[in-house]
Parts: sequence; structure tokens; C-alpha cells
Amino acid sequence: MMSNELKYTAERYSADIEAAEYIERFRRADYFMDFCRQCPNYASRYGCPPFDADPLTIIGKYSRVRIIGMKVVPADRNLPLSRSHELMRPVLDGLNRELLIMEREMQGFCCAFAGACPYCGGQPCARKLNQPCRHPDKVRPSLEAYGFDIGKTAHDLLGIDLLWSKDNLMPEYLTLVCGLFY
Repeated sequence: MMSNELKYTAERYSADIEAAEYIERFRRADYFMDFCRQCPNYASRYGCPPFDADPLTIIGKYSRVRIIGMKVVPADRNLPLSRSHELMRPVLDGLNRELLIMEREMQGFCCAFAGACPYCGGQPCARKLNQPCRHPDKVRPSLEAYGFDIGKTAHDLLGIDLLWSKDNLMPEYLTLVCGLFY
């Protein structure tokens, strides 16, 4: 696969778990909210906290969660970390489209992308301008934004350990973790 000349392979993982068990074992909202507050996206993007409604009110009505992980392995082992978004974008876009379809078909609620909204074409989020979301039918929070521990989720449910960069180079692989409450 190619993305602006970046070659990679993508491996897919998934697991299903009872929603109550997932919330109990993997959600540490207060701990992760402290990290969210330090992020420049906090309160400035519709996919980021704080939210108008308590996340548990939204996800608490579902009985199961499907966790989907993608391990993206760059072909070039010496890529600078600054190109990680470029490498991940095609995988992330495809996964977001798939999750929205699954959400409709399964009458659920997906927690999809992390970071910049993929739907506004690089424009600043309307939340920064105190305007309604341009794409409320598509924008979803990440699991992290709802207080879930992605490292523990990836390790315990998908058998993937998150890797971190060294010397400003991408790690051996990058990981995306999303979920669908249904």
C-alpha cells in the first residue's frame, strides 16, 4: 500500500468484550483526563473533551464493545517520526469509514479517530469558532477522549504492545485502536 510514496503493511486485530467489563477494567477517566487537559486540542475540537454529555450516559446503554486495532508497519525502518500522520492517514481514513458503517448497521456508537478531524479538510474545528460542528454525523471521540487506557486495551485484548519512538524515528510499528459499543 502507498501513501504519498510511503509504503507500509497493515495488520488488523479485533476482540469483543462485555461493555460493563470493558468500562470496569479499562476506563480510568480521571487519570486520562489530566493528559487531555494538557493537550492543545482540549476544548477546541468536537472529538475532544470536555463533552456536553457524560460519556457513560452515551456508552452505558450498550451491552458489548468490539475493539479494533490496526498495526501499521512502515516498509522504511528509518522514517522520521514527523511522517507518522502521513503514513497512518490512509489506514485511519478507511477504519473511520468502516466504523461509521458498522455503527449504522449495528445501531451502536463508535469511538474512532484520535487527533485532528479528518472531515474538515484542514480547516480549524468549528468548535474553536463557537460554531456548530460541520460534520456531526461523522465526528466521534477517541477511546482515549472517553477515558480508556489504550495501552492496556491493546495489550490485554489485542495482544499488541504500543511502541514509542526513539531518536525521533518511527518505531517498528504504529498502532491505531478504535471501538464500537453495540
